[in-house]
Amino acid sequence: MDADVLVVGAGPAGLAVAACLRRRGIDTLVVDRGRVVGESWGRRYERLHLHTPRIQSALPGLRMPRRFGRWVAKDDMAWYLRVYAQRYAVRPRFGTEVRRVERDGAGWRAITDAGTLRTRQVVIATGYSSAPVPPRWPGQDGFAGVVLHASEYRDPAAFGGRRVLVVGAGNTGAEIAADLAEHGAAEVRLSIRTPPNVIPRQVGPIPTTLLAMAMDRLPAWLVDPANRMLQRATLGDLTRHGMPPSRRGVVAQARATGTTPTIDVGLVAALRAGTVTPVAGLERFEGAEAIFADGSRWTPDAIIAATGYTTGLEPVLGDLGVLDGRGIPLAAGRATLPGAPGLRFVGMTNPLTGALFQIGREARAVARAIARELGVRRDQPG
Repeated sequence: MDADVLVVGAGPAGLAVAACLRRRGIDTLVVDRGRVVGESWGRRYERLHLHTPRIQSALPGLRMPRRFGRWVAKDDMAWYLRVYAQRYAVRPRFGTEVRRVERDGAGWRAITDAGTLRTRQVVIATGYSSAPVPPRWPGQDGFAGVVLHASEYRDPAAFGGRRVLVVGAGNTGAEIAADLAEHGAAEVRLSIRTPPNVIPRQVGPIPTTLLAMAMDRLPAWLVDPANRMLQRATLGDLTRHGMPPSRRGVVAQARATGTTPTIDVGLVAALRAGTVTPVAGLERFEGAEAIFADGSRWTPDAIIAATGYTTGLEPVLGDLGVLDGRGIPLAAGRATLPGAPGLRFVGMTNPLTGALFQIGREARAVARAIARELGVRRDQPG
């Protein structure tokens, strides 16, 4: 065996699991296809801050510094992850991409681009949004303008004076649209296929994701009418500014589709100012023109596609029967599935309470479960 536990991914989830396991004295190997801890956070767009407050975003065993402020910037998050890894002596093996995970007798075998690793247990912690879904529309090859996936967007400097179509009104698309509108794009339109639930980042002094901790345990029919009233009282009637109403409430939509609400960090102000214009879903291109679902047309200079991500796990785990039709693990946290004992997932959900908060809960639970299965006894909790 190369280790008792193989953790795939050195992002927040992988580091949290490794730290909790190390506190229990369990031999753990972390592998990652990147080059350094915090690399993916450093690559994200410059405007990005966490949507969960600092106190709700720390990983197990290490608070975030007060100097980060309430809403942690993406570069501060990258720094925190590096410090976290140092604190718990987690030294990932970088430049190692796991291509496939297979059963190996009573344990597991991971086929990587750097060789084969054998381990007793495996924790997949590569993230809910690991692989960008590339934009693809009919006629796209004939469009002469720039087409970027949102993962490639860094800042608005390159789009000054240009007409930009942002496709997708989730958190990423909404924030990029606001960023462009605030920093000199000539015109910004936001293409919406599935109307989002837009909510404020905080209600008075209380962050919305803290309120979600109570909502997450209650039935949608009970809390969503209150959510509707809260949205209207804090943000007003956004349909007046062209934003179509969501078809489901906040909780109902999250449970049915895994889609969390769009937290307002500038979009509503841009809608009110008329600097971001909602339009129907993008259907296709005809030369330089974008054609929308309602038959309207527009000629943008650039497209930024916030078309989402997948877990990217199908080629790695596809024949084990542990993924649903969207590539999402059927079990998370401490649970394992029949036929795959010792295989667990952390950080693979998109909860209303925030991914980082959920990662902390799952990492502790996984460490406890693995310790029991490996027969490790230690008084200090994970």
